[in-house]
Amino acid sequence: MSERKMPWGLIVGGGVLVGLLLVACLGLAWWGLSRPWGAGTTTPTGYRSNGEQIYFTATSQRGTPITSDMGMGMMGGMMTCASCHGPDGSGGRVRMMMRVFEAPDIRYETLTAEEMEHEEGEDHPPYTDEDIKRAITEGVEPNGEPLDWPMPRWTMSDEDLDDLLEFLKTLD
Repeated sequence: MSERKMPWGLIVGGGVLVGLLLVACLGLAWWGLSRPWGAGTTTPTGYRSNGEQIYFTATSQRGTPITSDMGMGMMGGMMTCASCHGPDGSGGRVRMMMRVFEAPDIRYETLTAEEMEHEEGEDHPPYTDEDIKRAITEGVEPNGEPLDWPMPRWTMSDEDLDDLLEFLKTLD
């Protein structure tokens, strides 16, 4: 019986090719997830405003730090507003940490409406600008009740928070 030689060159070459394809796919996925859907192009970053950049990337054009905490420690740059609430702020079904939840609609006109839809058992007045800022930074409803678990508590400068609120007012 003759002994077959392993085609090591072919095996190594195939492994390198698979590795390169994997790196290319991961790079494209990262690039696609880090870019906003329909972002403007009037700033060097490709975002129309600092608020828009914060919403989609959790980074500030000012270079000031923005962090999030979900009660389990800082999440770093893994999470953004758009990650849960979507590119238009309308929310929807989200899968995170092996759980599925319904992210609420955070469009300004929805949050500030007198006839805002609430989950069962929730009762609070419409949001004001200050209530929206407290929801973002402290994780509380206008009535002081805590927001549901998935909502992180964001830490950012007052200027960045103002910019983010102004951007939320443009979502429709």
